[in-house]
Amino acid sequence: MTKAISRPTRGFWCGLLLMAAFAGVAVLLAQLPLFKETLRISPLIISVLIGMIYANTLRHKLDPAWVPGLSFSSKRILRLSIVFYAFRLTLTDIYAAGLTAFVYDLIIVSSVILLGVLIGRWLKMDRDTAILTASGSAICGAAAVLGTEPVLGASSEKTVVAVATVVLFGTLSMFIYPLVHATGWLGLTDHQMAIYTGGTLHEVAHVAGAGGAMGEAIASTATITKMIRVILLAPFLLILTSVLQSGRRGGGATAQRKVSIPWFAIWFLIMICVNTFIGYLAEQQGVSDFYGQVCGGIRWADDFGLCMAMAALGSDASFARFRQAGGKPFLLAGVLYLWLTIGGYCLIRLIG
Repeated sequence: MTKAISRPTRGFWCGLLLMAAFAGVAVLLAQLPLFKETLRISPLIISVLIGMIYANTLRHKLDPAWVPGLSFSSKRILRLSIVFYAFRLTLTDIYAAGLTAFVYDLIIVSSVILLGVLIGRWLKMDRDTAILTASGSAICGAAAVLGTEPVLGASSEKTVVAVATVVLFGTLSMFIYPLVHATGWLGLTDHQMAIYTGGTLHEVAHVAGAGGAMGEAIASTATITKMIRVILLAPFLLILTSVLQSGRRGGGATAQRKVSIPWFAIWFLIMICVNTFIGYLAEQQGVSDFYGQVCGGIRWADDFGLCMAMAALGSDASFARFRQAGGKPFLLAGVLYLWLTIGGYCLIRLIG
């Protein structure tokens, strides 16, 4: 987990400003006719592209003192932005997502975890690496990997490998989904596409990027679906802890490990309730237009924060990291990716 920064250094602020600059460039480029009207690429996708270009060109020249600013953007600002994304949503929107989203997420998460463990054994992979990779694919990307790490007591090297697989396949989907949806090949309604996107993409940021590229209606339901999936991280970690403790009792080891709870997902739901309540009061008092303007300002700031987070995530996507990870984790992640995309598509056609 990222350590709290009590006294930000000059390097921290420089790293943060660099990500803000990348986000600003992305926002400006997104307004050009080529990106806005022809390609229809959102500033979130442009941000991650800028980050990836930087990661594989000039990142090696980055002053190490700036790294905390990048880490803060990809973790803290991302989670804060997701919390405030709730000001686009109401409880009515969650009701619209309905039981389908919950059942879909439950099946996806359970099947990917089980498949990951079984394939990991078949490939004779290290247990921790297999579970970390499976959790990242099944639940919420790097956040799930980082949450699972202390439960397993895994080394940082294994964590980096698992996160690398998430970055690779999650970023790939973020570009593919909007393109395929635009062609109409999948034959899914907006509601089905939203649940499919939120239920199968790896990172919350990937869902935000892909959803934003496909329109506000899809983005809203996709985010809700994704956050339901994120919340499933808590029961997964509790079950994993219980299973590991049962295994350790046989060997005499009963050490307890800390379980990470995705609090930003809980706050996301709380803020949806707050937005719903304030919106209702504003309507009763006849100030809905004013509250709409306030929410518009929040959404603009939130979009900029997401762009910073996307740029920071892209800045970690160096090809060298992927090469160092070796083949088996990526093979496992690739099989899980196929299940997410193909199996997830069949599932949404069946229950959606």
